[in-house]
Amino acid sequence: MRLLKFSRPAPRIAVRLLTLILAITIALNAWTISPAPASATDIKSSPSLREQPKTAVQKVQFQSSPATPPNPQLLALRGGEFPGDTGSFVTAAVDRVGPAVVRIDTERTVSRNIDPLMEDPFFRRFLGEDLRSMTPRQERLRGQGSGFIIDKSGIVLTNAHVVDNADRVTVTLNDGRTFPGEVQGTDEVTDLAVVKINTKQLNLPTATLGDSDAVKVGDWAIAVGNPLGFDNTVTLGIISTLKRSSAAVGIPDKRLDFIQTDAAINPGNSGGPLLNSRGEVIGINTAIRADAMGIGFAIPIDKAKAIYAQLAKGEPVSHPFLGIQMIALTPEMARENNSDPNAPLIVPEVQGVLVMRVVPNTPAEEAGIRKGDVIVQIDGEGVTEPEQLQNLVENSQIGQILQLKVRRGAQIKEVPVQTAQLRDF
Repeated sequence: MRLLKFSRPAPRIAVRLLTLILAITIALNAWTISPAPASATDIKSSPSLREQPKTAVQKVQFQSSPATPPNPQLLALRGGEFPGDTGSFVTAAVDRVGPAVVRIDTERTVSRNIDPLMEDPFFRRFLGEDLRSMTPRQERLRGQGSGFIIDKSGIVLTNAHVVDNADRVTVTLNDGRTFPGEVQGTDEVTDLAVVKINTKQLNLPTATLGDSDAVKVGDWAIAVGNPLGFDNTVTLGIISTLKRSSAAVGIPDKRLDFIQTDAAINPGNSGGPLLNSRGEVIGINTAIRADAMGIGFAIPIDKAKAIYAQLAKGEPVSHPFLGIQMIALTPEMARENNSDPNAPLIVPEVQGVLVMRVVPNTPAEEAGIRKGDVIVQIDGEGVTEPEQLQNLVENSQIGQILQLKVRRGAQIKEVPVQTAQLRDF
């Protein structure tokens, strides 16, 4: 009994233990009914959020963390915000011009040379006359391209290389109707051609021609045509660059400053329209780089607008020329050349256009231009690039006399040259 007496807690200690137990119980109950933790947006708020006014807390609660910015191309292609609107600017552009885009099928006859072995009596003796007679002498070649109608009378614009030397041209409309086509005129220098179809007074859809001078790098580009025989194909890209010279593209026999685009252009697209986001024709698809992907070229539509009326009438397009082959020259290039003991000629150490060759029987030869001359001015305007010189000549008139300022060794000469039509030589 005495042992149990000593184990009984003192009254004061019991009271303290009871108070402690009650405090712990109350604390646990308060923790279980406390508010849920703050959201992620609240956690990102200022550490002194409790000290801020209530309105500030509400403002923070309505803010959300920034989302990943959407793809701008997907935004551009996304349909309207209104229910039921599933279109895009590409759809609208194609709907506007698509009916005027045509497929052009061509046929031409080419002569094949007979194998010389077939003409040798020795081989004819063993191979026989029948085998010789089976050797084809002529062959029909078929080609395909694109084009677009620009006038309700049936005027179709396309590339010259699409209808070059064609014996037969067939134009197929977007709705499947076919018409025989007649080539009205071609211009190989600009690679443009006009084909006329007999519409029998039908109301034809036409494409709206835009302004290629207003095009900027980064603008949308929509290519429409019939690549690889797949009719009514649409591809989308942007304008990669402007005024890409034909020489830089690898077509030195043309006189063009191309529009470059990454919209897919494939064989069969040639002659088809390149559209802007409003469905206006800004170019004519014409070329691709075989050694690269995503590099296509189109003829600016302003070039076509300047000459298609002449082509439709069957009139030749004027292309003045001098008759020289040339490269750009800088003083550094000249010094490097002149320091070489094996250099074929010594050139003036100036900036200009170096004449590498004078074509026989041309205005340049008749005027006395010589290989190694450096042209520094035309009619008082300085020239430093071959493209610049060519554009000045192209913008002149047939028979016009151009005053060339030439450096020949240490001499400066004024040489008058009368331009002539390119096809005359």
